[in-house]
Amino acid sequence: MKQFSNTYIFIFSSVMVIIVATLLSLAATLLQPLQSRNLEIEKKRSMLESIGVSADKKNAGELYEKYVRDSFVLNNKGEEVQGIDAFTVVLRTEQKKPLEEQYLPLFTAFPDESEEVIILPVEGKGLWGPIWGYISLKSDMNTIYGVTFDHKGETPGLGAEINTTAFESMFRDKRLYDGEKFVSVKVIKGGTTPDNPHGVDAISGGTITSKALEEMLADCLGKYNDYLLKNRN
Repeated sequence: MKQFSNTYIFIFSSVMVIIVATLLSLAATLLQPLQSRNLEIEKKRSMLESIGVSADKKNAGELYEKYVRDSFVLNNKGEEVQGIDAFTVVLRTEQKKPLEEQYLPLFTAFPDESEEVIILPVEGKGLWGPIWGYISLKSDMNTIYGVTFDHKGETPGLGAEINTTAFESMFRDKRLYDGEKFVSVKVIKGGTTPDNPHGVDAISGGTITSKALEEMLADCLGKYNDYLLKNRN
């Protein structure tokens, strides 16, 4: 009787495991297109935000087609790589490769029909998880037009402030170069001075996240140095 009971429990457990695994696999398969669509929309919304265009889930695709005119992929020498869709490049995956093998996506946009800007993705590590965003540059390939940042797990009220308008707005009109030298943007603890073309105020109480964001910008934008220098106005 005991042996029968144990056999029954084993068979029942095995069947339940198979059923649950099948249902989870089916759910993941059915939800995959929706998840991919949501990621696509969010990516377009973030790029649009970096050029000052607000979008929601309903109009993100339409506005993206209106303002973002072209995209291509570069190597670390600033040369265009053929046959790669810039929109599908996953920066986190590229960062695991040697620098000379990385694909660097670049997008061009006309936010106000008067000046072409370029949009560059950035991604790094914050205090508690990944941080990322988009930087748009004016046609001089030096002056920041706008930015947008986001995070996965930074502390609310501290590091999480990187995706607030108050913080992001400080980057507008900051410059990446001092003459021909790439210096990026410095996130300065205690605050910067109004005449500093390369500095913004660090987040109060969010020093580690602020420095991580500074390192992210220097690392990611520095990879475009050859392209930016060759195309400066």
